[in-house]
Amino acid sequence: MIQAFGLTSNSRKDLPPTVDDVSFEARAGRVNALLGAPGAGKTTVLRLMLELQHGRGLTYFRGRPLHRIAHPSREVGVLMGDVPGHPARTVRGHLRMLSAAAGVPVRRSDEVLEVVGLVSLRDERLGTLSRGMDRRLGLACALLADPHTLVLDDPADGLSTRESHWLHGMLRAHAAQGGTVLFTTPEPKEAARAADHVITLEQGRLVADQEAREFARTRLRSRVAVRTPHAARLAALLAQEARTAHRSVEVVQEGGNRLSVYGSTCADIGETAFRHGVLVHQLADETGDMGPGAGLFPGEAAQAVEDKQTDATGSESGELLATAESAKIAESGGMAAAETKTRPDQVVRHDIESQSGSGTRGDQAVHAARKAHGDPASFRHQETHSGPAAERGRTASPSVTDSTASVPRSPLPPPISVRSAPSPLRPLRYELRRAAGIGTGFITGAAVLVASAFTAVLLARIGHTPQARLLAAWPRELPLPPAALGAGLLGALAFGDEFRHPALAVDRGSVPRRLGLLTAKLLVAAVTALTLAFLTVGCNAEVLYLVYGRELAEVPTDWFSLSASWFGLVVGCAWAGVLAAGIFRSTTAGLAAVVAVPVAVVPLVQKALEGASVRAATGLPARLREVLLLQWPFGGERYLAGAVRVIAQPVGGALTLSLTALLCAYLLTSLRSRVR
Repeated sequence: MIQAFGLTSNSRKDLPPTVDDVSFEARAGRVNALLGAPGAGKTTVLRLMLELQHGRGLTYFRGRPLHRIAHPSREVGVLMGDVPGHPARTVRGHLRMLSAAAGVPVRRSDEVLEVVGLVSLRDERLGTLSRGMDRRLGLACALLADPHTLVLDDPADGLSTRESHWLHGMLRAHAAQGGTVLFTTPEPKEAARAADHVITLEQGRLVADQEAREFARTRLRSRVAVRTPHAARLAALLAQEARTAHRSVEVVQEGGNRLSVYGSTCADIGETAFRHGVLVHQLADETGDMGPGAGLFPGEAAQAVEDKQTDATGSESGELLATAESAKIAESGGMAAAETKTRPDQVVRHDIESQSGSGTRGDQAVHAARKAHGDPASFRHQETHSGPAAERGRTASPSVTDSTASVPRSPLPPPISVRSAPSPLRPLRYELRRAAGIGTGFITGAAVLVASAFTAVLLARIGHTPQARLLAAWPRELPLPPAALGAGLLGALAFGDEFRHPALAVDRGSVPRRLGLLTAKLLVAAVTALTLAFLTVGCNAEVLYLVYGRELAEVPTDWFSLSASWFGLVVGCAWAGVLAAGIFRSTTAGLAAVVAVPVAVVPLVQKALEGASVRAATGLPARLREVLLLQWPFGGERYLAGAVRVIAQPVGGALTLSLTALLCAYLLTSLRSRVR
């Protein structure tokens, strides 16, 4: 069950809030639709519910707010917009990566693929999927952790009729198993057909909270579909007879030989056609749309603006005639009128509606009728809203009234804080599948090996290059060797891809900066960098041996310290890329931080080391052993001394200093967001 209380978005400058005091209840075992025209605030309501947007209010999912749920993905499955996945990743790889994040077995990804009908497309890239297949993948991601509640933002947008029927069948099946389903839609017919409970928004406010059957009866007009070769003549005859009989009838010429007639029946239309000898090919009762004046739905915006300007015409009078009190007032000063409008798309309307003498008196009649029936919407209307647009079909279900009455209402709802997405439950497995799921890492590694081998051959031909720099393919003119730059790029992509394609955060929200995820990324980046460094030296030595012979491929005598320096440099560049990309939310920023180490930080360290020194840190490992009272196993003093020598070098010191600063900045950013 979903219970929302007082959802209100933050207003900007002098503009009213997009969503203002919206409260409703979506029960388990039912499909609930949040209906509203584009711009009515449907998506904002969902974002406030999911704590993706700052505002005020409370939302409970089975009695708990979202930030109190240990594993939100196992409680609430979310689909907001397109699937935020890397376009080069396969469908199966994307779901397996998310299964590691959700902490579910990998076989669950194959199960949901079968449920949504994507088994045959499991090896397709995300960038090649059609709109319908993307919607299916989004539903599979929402169902991956087997959640109790589904929250979907316009899931049928862009789908064909067949795909829409399939989607609503899936939602119905989930609700039949005891789950809660809440989806948004701008189409009233879709809401009436696919949902059990319809919540209607208009201009950011709740205007109706009804059962689907009640919604179809009170807010949807019945429509008769007519097909005749004499459409224009029959439309004129129906308009003339409705005008004579003082009845509210609307005839819309859809184009060609089709008509849509509102406010009449098949029997009346058939009798009219028979009396005037008009041939009719089809007469069928259908569920119509919301009708004029029921809200700013597509195709009704112009009519709604005109209704507001006149303050009492058209369908408002038809609404007033629906109650006994308003009917008496309308009859005292009303008259029948017929109006014909020609739209740019050649759609002709014949509106025959009763007009009331005064819009103000009509509003008072509606208030009197609602007070007589005990409708709480009338009291809410008197306090917060006025005008004819707010009176159209405003109802409220008893369940929502009871639930809101039992909760003490404060003058101002509590604030909603935006929180980052939860960290993956299995971060190391998630990071391995993320890194191996696309070919960027393999392509980068191959490019680094080719560039290193080519650079090593050129340096060997020119000569005057030390053996260590020759094997590393590091010319003096470059700030870093190709292997270090490639490792830094791969490290920056570890977090950069998370922000470009935030699969961990719904609706492209804030990516989690938790220590578990950071540790996994640093570990994977270190292993990748070590592998790249080893392969680079091996390939360079092999190429030099093939081109110039054994002399240039010999191993240096001080290979141990050189290897430690080489591996430390490459791993340090990879870690700098990871940390900088996580702080600045950009792959470019991560790579820039890697390049900034030799360009900006190394000169500063060199200047500091070139100053006068009266003492040296000779014998540091031995003194550390004395202080810590530990015996270094396997000649640990030698390893510690080598590490100190690496750090004492300008590049090593600069890299160590940069990593320390980036790590502190990352921790500060993570703690600050957590405190907020």
